[in-house]
This record gives sequence, C-alpha cells and structure tokens, in this order.
Amino acid sequence: MIPPAFEYARPASVDEAVRALADAGEEAKVLAGGQSLLPLLRLRLAFPELVVDVGRIPELRGVREDGDALVIGALTTHHDVVRDPLVRRHAGLLAAATATVADPAVRHRGTLGGSLAHADPAGDLPAVALALDAELVAAGPGGRRTIPARDFFLDYLTTALAPDELLVEVRVPKRDGWGFHYEKFQRVAQAWAIVGVAALVRRDDGHIAEARIGLTNMGSTPLRATAAEEALAGADGPAAVARAAETAAEGTRPSQDLSGSPEYREHLARVLTRRAVLTAAGMG
Repeated sequence: MIPPAFEYARPASVDEAVRALADAGEEAKVLAGGQSLLPLLRLRLAFPELVVDVGRIPELRGVREDGDALVIGALTTHHDVVRDPLVRRHAGLLAAATATVADPAVRHRGTLGGSLAHADPAGDLPAVALALDAELVAAGPGGRRTIPARDFFLDYLTTALAPDELLVEVRVPKRDGWGFHYEKFQRVAQAWAIVGVAALVRRDDGHIAEARIGLTNMGSTPLRATAAEEALAGADGPAAVARAAETAAEGTRPSQDLSGSPEYREHLARVLTRRAVLTAAGMG
C-alpha cells in the first residue's frame, strides 16, 4: 500500500529537529530507523503532515560512561547495542534482550530510542528499560528533561514525550555483578513476543537479595512484576523461586487476541518468570 503524502525534513542537529517538531505540532512524526514508523505509514495507520528524519544527527549515536550509568544515544542501532563492550559489561540484560529483537536486517536499522518511543507493549525493550530502571532524556524547546522509565510509558503506543520533544538519550544504571536473563515465548521465530520476561537478580550468600522483573505484552504498557519481585527476596532455591513466580501476573491486564487469551498469557508469565529468574540466579 502507498503511504499518504507528507512533507519531509532532515535536520542536522537536535536543535533543528526540535524546531521542526515545534513548528508542526501534533502533525509531525519522527523517523529514526524506520522499523516502526514505515509499516504504519504503508498501512495508513499514521497520517503525519511532516516526517522529521533524525537519522543524520551524529550526536544521537554511541555509548559512553557517565559515572554509575551508561548513556546510550537514541539513534544507536540494536546491532550496535548488542556488540558494544560497555553495554555487554555493565548492562548485559539490555544486550541479551536486544539480540532477540526481530532479525539481523531489522537490528541493523532499528534503534533503541525508536523502539522505546514507539512504546509497543509487545516490544522487547520497553520491559527491559523498566527492569533496568532506565531514564530517558528528552529535548524540547525549553531544554532537556529526564523521564524515569516507570513514568515514560503511559498507554498503548503512548509515552510522556510531548509533540515537540525528541528522545535523545537513554541512561542505564550499571548492574555489575547482577545475573540477568530475557525469556520470551513467540509463535514463530522473529515474531512479536506473546509474553516476555526480563529478569535481573542480585544474589548474596546463596540467596536472592534483590530481583527486578519487567513483563512484555501483559498490558497496554510494559509492567514490573512487583509482587514477584517482593516474593523473591530471600529465595534460596528452585522451589522458592517457583512459589514466587506464581505471583508474576498479579496486577496485570493482558489482552485477548489471536495469539492467546488473558488466562494463557498469565500462565506464560508465571512459567517464563520462573525460567528467567532461575537462569539469572544461576539456579537453573
């Protein structure tokens, strides 16, 4: 299908991009890697009057350290996130989950910032950002502001970004020494996850001292499995992990679609949480 007509802008800097967005208001869309926006345009599910292509802004790419955090440019591709030594060393969960996104062609074009700004609850990376307690930095006419991941995802395909704001960085706390695993279930390879679980685990003296669990596709936004996180504190073996995992679906509102019922997704959340935590904790 042919997309509807639109104006096109290719700014050379963040300031130029913000001005273009501010001038167009709610009638503009940002084009990063294009792996989310282009299908919406082709299917005529989006009708922007202006597409702002930020793909040529160099300051939006790359990974650097800033104290206890990694700062990842919003335009950094999935491929580069997976291969970056800083990400692999300090945020292994992000590297592991990103390696499961779609296929190599998509990972070479798709971007971390684009995936988070698209805010599809079936996408892998929003739940990972929640589990990592990431912060997202937006640039707008009034300057820059930092939005915690827990406040960024508001509803289905809806974020806290204003129409005249551009996501420029993702700040990820270093989790050295934490175990991690991303577990998802999908109908076929490279398909969207029916349910996914991002698990971070810190062990102390043979026990789980702390756990962080992000859930993919268990509601209209990515979610934290807070009940399971609390139940995992002090878990000292597979039986205790299994009991805690039974609470993983508490507080979720999974959808009904061709891939499964809410009850089926709740079952998957429990099973995948048990698997992910056991692997992250080195108990599996």
